[in-house]
Amino acid sequence: MYIDRDQALRHPISSIPFDVERGRLRFFARTIGLDDPVYHDVEAARAAGYPDLPVPPTFLSNSLELELPNPLGWLAELGGDLTKTTHAEQSFTYHALAFAGDALLLRRQVIDVYTKKGGQLEFVVKRTQILRGDDLLADIDFTIALRHPEAVA
Repeated sequence: MYIDRDQALRHPISSIPFDVERGRLRFFARTIGLDDPVYHDVEAARAAGYPDLPVPPTFLSNSLELELPNPLGWLAELGGDLTKTTHAEQSFTYHALAFAGDALLLRRQVIDVYTKKGGQLEFVVKRTQILRGDDLLADIDFTIALRHPEAVA
């Protein structure tokens, strides 16, 4: 079953509040091999001109959403078959940095649905806007491919 594009563009997806914690940032930085002291030491971060530990670039990826009890529930609500999904693409557009201690809001919405290969592949693009108050910090676009093997190209 294909997803109705017009319905998907109007479908509400709940926002996610997220408090940025130092310990979590340190763990993430260590895990991905960031050894610059600004990601581990508050004094080093402040000496570099930051108010606190900066958030590493990929920290705000959809991995935060994967911690939800049903991270792709919004796709299932649209009729997407979760057994036929593949992560297709992800892109980041940064507008400002986030720091430890920030209270963020991840505002999510579907921004596109399209098919390729004669309908054998359907793509759903979800945008997550990262906000600190009214300030937009980042736009993260996440594309999921759904396979439709029954379609004849």
